[in-house]
Amino acid sequence: MPLVSRKAILAIAAVVDVALNAKNRPVSARALAARHKLPPRHLEPVLQALVRAGILKGIRGPHGGYELGRERKRISAEDIVRAAGETQDGPDAGPALALIEEVVRPALADAERAFSTALARVSIEDIARRAEDRK
Repeated sequence: MPLVSRKAILAIAAVVDVALNAKNRPVSARALAARHKLPPRHLEPVLQALVRAGILKGIRGPHGGYELGRERKRISAEDIVRAAGETQDGPDAGPALALIEEVVRPALADAERAFSTALARVSIEDIARRAEDRK
């Protein structure tokens, strides 16, 4: 069972891609989408969430795109997972809400904190170095 959503994994991959490829100029959403074999409209909400969180910086104009919003070592996987999670819908409405909010979430809170702490120790610097070492 994956603990990180597909959207969060995509967001981490996009940030690593920008870290590796935005050395001289921003990386376009189109180039990112092409490298990840996705339609640009699928990736755009994730990129915008990353911009809102300050993880990426959006550059407008004909040579625009995305670059890192801060140093690679100052961006954690947890930061990205949280930002990507903000693109999801809100909590479910209806009768199950009380069960989720009063029982299920509190029961999982310790595990989520432990997982969050572990993700916070993984920086984009670490992941980008692994990618660079592959080359």
